Amino acid sequence: MQTPPAGSVSAPLSSLIRQAIARHGDWLPFDRFMALALYAPGLGYYAAGDRQFGLLPSSGSDFVTAPELTPLFGAALARQVAQALRACDSRELWEFGAGSGALAEQLLDALTADGLAPERYTIVDLSGALRQRQQARLARFGAQVRWVSELPDTMHGVIVGNEVLDAMPVQLLHFDGTQWLERGVVVNDEGFAWSDRPTTLRPPLDAPFVPGTVTEIHPQARAFIATLADRLQRGAAFFIDYGFPEAEYYLPQRHGGTLMCHQGHQADGDPLVDIGRKDITAHVDFTGIALAAQDAGLEVVGYTTQAHFLINCGLVERLADADLKTRANAQKLLLEHEMGELFKVIALARGCDASFTDAPLGFVHGDRSHTL
Repeated sequence: MQTPPAGSVSAPLSSLIRQAIARHGDWLPFDRFMALALYAPGLGYYAAGDRQFGLLPSSGSDFVTAPELTPLFGAALARQVAQALRACDSRELWEFGAGSGALAEQLLDALTADGLAPERYTIVDLSGALRQRQQARLARFGAQVRWVSELPDTMHGVIVGNEVLDAMPVQLLHFDGTQWLERGVVVNDEGFAWSDRPTTLRPPLDAPFVPGTVTEIHPQARAFIATLADRLQRGAAFFIDYGFPEAEYYLPQRHGGTLMCHQGHQADGDPLVDIGRKDITAHVDFTGIALAAQDAGLEVVGYTTQAHFLINCGLVERLADADLKTRANAQKLLLEHEMGELFKVIALARGCDASFTDAPLGFVHGDRSHTL
């Protein structure tokens, strides 16, 4: 049982979740709980505030992402984006989950400096609070930047998403040694608690799982990719996130799964405490992403580590004239024990010139598509 201490959950969000549990027969699958905890309008973690992203806890933030570490991240990514824009014959750029707006600012500045300023930069973000923060940061770009809450029927352009897939709700599975159970959330006299029910759901990989294993499956992330593929008539998409290919994700040794929470730049594994006041996340199954893309008609044109991708895109050369602080922060993007190995980049495309799809810049060295 997991019970939140008094005052750890906002009363309106707690009430909303309790109502949802009651409506679903007094048991709510974890993916629905996670969706409410993160995205309930005006109440969820991403919907009720805008200070999640920051370099240090003193800023009131909960975690740092690559664009907050150094603008060199966006400058390097811009080189790959520029190649894709040319090859896909587009000047339109889309970003999903733009966070603080840092990456959008870096990409717009870098592409403009290279003479390839997007005619339109569209941000898709579910958080009204974050949208306001982004609008303030990107005001100097005027009408070049726009915000939408829904995708058009057709898209032509280049898409980027940094740490978007990991925030999509996941289903939790528990293996008790003889059968798989789906993990959900119930209400008791003390608060919220775990409860498991038998299920026909299974991990995508048949491995010798040990009793007590808890792991995640990612139907919402796969559905998102399928929808995106259905709309993208011509273009490319780049997703950067922490995760593994299927064979590494579902190792028997990873018996605790990857579900994690972040608050005040500290991590914990209890999503039933401080609901709405901390991030809930899970690592990405990149094999699942690749299969969903291919099933929907997209081509997987590259998959590699963040370190290889950024080096291929010229990050190391940019460090030559950088100051000590910038070098130190940029090293965190590359080092194996920091973000360099755990974070991966996957590139998807349809209808773009072979000069890009055969040799995308960020994957020239160290491509790992064969591991998917």
